[in-house]
Amino acid sequence: MLILNTGGTFNKRYNPLSGAMEVPFDNAAIDAIVSRFTCKFDIAGVLYKDSVEFTNEDRKMIADIILASHEKRIVIVHGTDTIHLTAAYLDALLEDRVVVLTGAMVPYEIDAVEATANFSMALGYADAQRCDGVYICMQGLCVPWDRIEKNRELGRFEIVQD
Repeated sequence: MLILNTGGTFNKRYNPLSGAMEVPFDNAAIDAIVSRFTCKFDIAGVLYKDSVEFTNEDRKMIADIILASHEKRIVIVHGTDTIHLTAAYLDALLEDRVVVLTGAMVPYEIDAVEATANFSMALGYADAQRCDGVYICMQGLCVPWDRIEKNRELGRFEIVQD
């Protein structure tokens, strides 16, 4: 399984010099989580930015990495603000992969529980999912990308109602 780290709130850390929360250029949060696992993963840091800064060129880069990989199961750590846009972009291009996007509403550095739970659930879901497609796994929900949305007023992800 391939894990792609693109940044987002999941990875943000406090910079005591600037006084700001920043997306660092490392995989420290993911490395800390997987250090507790017995299995090994290929982890690639690809963007290290807040998802509100993502462009379609960034999404194309993610898609190109996936298409060049021999892995059929991919987990992407992504910012929650535009996770749906990247999921839609990937869904239009990928046919023979299970891609699961996840993130966190609170940085791992502040509260490791949500980030760890979302990431771990995404790994399990990607491994168990038998139907190719693009999925989002957040806050206990793991569904096709177009069946979930971020409710900004309530600060949570919810299943899309028909």
